[in-house]
Amino acid sequence: MQHQSTSVYLESKPRYEILDGLRGVAAMLVVGYHLFMAYGSHRSEMPFAHVAMAVDFFFMLSGYVIGYAYDDRWDRMGIGGFFKRRLVRLHPMVIMSMVVGMCIFYFTGYDTLIGGHTSHLVDETPWYMLLFIAFLGMLLIPTGKALDIRGWAETYNLNPAVWTLFFEYIANILYALFIRRFSNRVLMVLVAIGAFLTLDMTLNLDVFGIFGERGANCNSVGGGYYLTGLHLYIGFARLIFPFFCGLLLSRMKAGIRVKGGFWVCVTILVVLLMMPYVPGGEIGQVNCMDGVYYSLVILVAFPIIVSLGAGSEVSGRSRSFCRWLGDMSYPLYMTHMPFHFLQVKWMTEHPDAPLSTHIFIGIILFCCALFLAYALLKLYDEPVRAWLRRKLWK
Repeated sequence: MQHQSTSVYLESKPRYEILDGLRGVAAMLVVGYHLFMAYGSHRSEMPFAHVAMAVDFFFMLSGYVIGYAYDDRWDRMGIGGFFKRRLVRLHPMVIMSMVVGMCIFYFTGYDTLIGGHTSHLVDETPWYMLLFIAFLGMLLIPTGKALDIRGWAETYNLNPAVWTLFFEYIANILYALFIRRFSNRVLMVLVAIGAFLTLDMTLNLDVFGIFGERGANCNSVGGGYYLTGLHLYIGFARLIFPFFCGLLLSRMKAGIRVKGGFWVCVTILVVLLMMPYVPGGEIGQVNCMDGVYYSLVILVAFPIIVSLGAGSEVSGRSRSFCRWLGDMSYPLYMTHMPFHFLQVKWMTEHPDAPLSTHIFIGIILFCCALFLAYALLKLYDEPVRAWLRRKLWK
């Protein structure tokens, strides 16, 4: 029975279109954040001070959608069927993200950058090492400092944003093997543990004594993208509360109905993520008020936004817009980061260019990222996933 169920493709359930739209809006904010983040060495100097929390919002949406899509299907699907569905949904763009990063790699090297970063290893990287790193990335195998080919030692050199998929896959695997069997009470305990880890991270409490000198990342969610103990801890801390909270909200069928729900949710989300840096209120020799802001947004505001999005309805052109945003969100997020490196290279080579020119270059690269994402969605991602479904579910 279980074996037979994995060979039958279950049609996807109706989508939460507002949540899809919110995912797309958050992805666009991330692109803008990365294109302009090089203009400040600290969050207080960045144009969009808190957009990094979009990743935590993605994790919460993921938990909600996973619970909604699969919690009641295990008698007809099985673990093998679940893993196949998730690989078909996620992995084609993981592979393409490395292809895009590889194609742009040799055009993104630079020697100096505000804040001390360099990409001097780009010119020294032979083609076969580039291919090897791309291959590892396509398999989602993280690399550390020993295999750094850019100079930043990120987990995925060619496309650093892929680090979130590493944790997404871990969440999916744990859900299929264990978490789906947990009762709501157990999930509440895990949500509480996740909230504690979030506070430890955002308030820089350092309960476990592993933070050391976090520098500009104090009192923030900055981390998860290096293969170190500290960043693995931060990555899991960023994953646990949002994912389990989203799953719990899904099981509880949490929904708050409001008129114009999509636009209400978009307004709240954009304002929260674009809020300027919050200074003051030092506790324990670190600035605390900005950390309090992070905590309130992740622990309180995000669950409310998800509940509003799940409980409200959208129609007409707004529905079509939400669907388009939802379709665009994943390819856009997965392929935009190389454009950030191109922008940084241009910035370092033209430090005296007028501000208007810097803004113009940023807008052009933003549009290029959108165009590439849409092209890949229609010409690659959708056709490949359709082909895989035909081959895997005959």
